[in-house]
Amino acid sequence: MTQIYPIGGGKGGVGKSFITANLGALLAKWGKKVVLIDLDLGGSNLHTLLGINHQKGGINRFLDKTVKNLGDTAVSTFIQNLSFIGSSLCSMEVANLLHAHKLKIINAIQKLSFDYILLDLGTGTNFNTLDFFLTSNQGIFICTPEPTAIENSFRFIKAVYLRKLKQIVKRQFFNSAVKKAIIPQNHEAMTSPDVIEIMLKHDPDREKFLRNSLSEFKFKFILNQFRKNLDVTMGDKIEDLCNRHFYSNFQFLGTVGYDVRIHDSVLSKKIFTHRYPYTPPAMDMKKIAEKIINNRPWDH
Repeated sequence: MTQIYPIGGGKGGVGKSFITANLGALLAKWGKKVVLIDLDLGGSNLHTLLGINHQKGGINRFLDKTVKNLGDTAVSTFIQNLSFIGSSLCSMEVANLLHAHKLKIINAIQKLSFDYILLDLGTGTNFNTLDFFLTSNQGIFICTPEPTAIENSFRFIKAVYLRKLKQIVKRQFFNSAVKKAIIPQNHEAMTSPDVIEIMLKHDPDREKFLRNSLSEFKFKFILNQFRKNLDVTMGDKIEDLCNRHFYSNFQFLGTVGYDVRIHDSVLSKKIFTHRYPYTPPAMDMKKIAEKIINNRPWDH
């Protein structure tokens, strides 16, 4: 069964592409058929981390109908079982993707035949990024331990959550009061209402349906660039906070330690876990990849 993991976060520079490349390489090394898709449209750089210097096109060829199937744009990497679909040759306007093109990409991703599909997303909370993150029900948030990064991650989580609420309410029959609370009529900024309380008040018959819909999401997160002097329980505390304030499940996958050699691997266009397989950050990522591959959702 294909597993799709969108990888995103609220702040730039937290290591989304780095984590994507290394997790993909580890899964492939263990015999899984993996494809990495660069969906940081307008700012793609995943190909650089993979050491791919010359591209023949990727998502652009699928959108302009040069190829019929998105899978036909996948290219091999130097790691066996690891393929890549890029977006660096797309036009600059691709950052403002048409709704129809976005749906076309999402539908095509869901039809790909790989064991694991990792989506490297851009920064921010625009609708395209949020909808790509919602391609599957098990997205991974990447965050660093700094207060600003944690704050931006919570903002991203809330944006994803509200986007999903809006999609559910629009597609299903709900009381008008519920729709007004979740889908503002005057284009004002959406807030984070306690939608379950609103449901209990205005549409109790649909409350269970909404709870079940939200509980299908198993969000995960990783703390990257973690230093030894920090609180080792930080990830567990964030997990507990999210699980108390949302109706979806959140799982802390683990930390990835800070190491100056990571910068060296990026400059040399080498996969860190391949170049430095026995360093602490590489071992951290192996533990995270093992959790993913063994599907142990609540095992810390």
